[in-house]
Amino acid sequence: MDAIIETFRHLLDADWIMRNGGLYLVLLILFIETGVFFGFFLPGDPLLFISGMVIASANQAHYPYSAELLNLPFWMILFVLSTFLGNFFGYWFGHRFEYLFSRPEGTWFIKKKHFEAAREFYEKKGGFTIAIARFLPIIRTFAPIIAGTVRMDMKRFTFFNLIGAALWVGSLVTLGYILGENPWVQKNLEYVILGLIIIVTAPVIMQLFRGNQRKFRPETH
Repeated sequence: MDAIIETFRHLLDADWIMRNGGLYLVLLILFIETGVFFGFFLPGDPLLFISGMVIASANQAHYPYSAELLNLPFWMILFVLSTFLGNFFGYWFGHRFEYLFSRPEGTWFIKKKHFEAAREFYEKKGGFTIAIARFLPIIRTFAPIIAGTVRMDMKRFTFFNLIGAALWVGSLVTLGYILGENPWVQKNLEYVILGLIIIVTAPVIMQLFRGNQRKFRPETH
């Protein structure tokens, strides 16, 4: 646990990131978090925000271009590509090891009826889930794996995978780029990141909660 906490502290430190691989390290972390099952603890939301700050910072060595406005779209495209490929790896993993989940008798950690329920859900609302899962920690790691497990249509998965990656990266990196030079933001970065996570996740959770309420609300005649 101490090691995980220490990792979080390093990954939320822009100076540490720049000394240990820079934004190339962020590319690797985004790939792992969005498709490799053990990457669920990684902090993708604050990392993207901090990456925007790094790109906008006049005190950092920009690469590969000297102009900030060229670096911003360059890195955003790479971040989108990284999380896009991460989701594809997760899909492949779930598809490759689908037999672990679809046994007639089920497994010790997932019942057959739960697997079938997940398959039905992804057939109906899987696109929305893949797109919006990027904004939910932990869920963004396992959503593509489940999609592969239940064999979600590849073309549909690809489309919503790209949409989700572009929305997630575009919104958070741009926000970090715009606010990164603000002295108050730099001084209170931990609180800004906490607020950012709440703002990003709250609307999705509320929508899911409302959907469940409508689902279980008794009909009146």
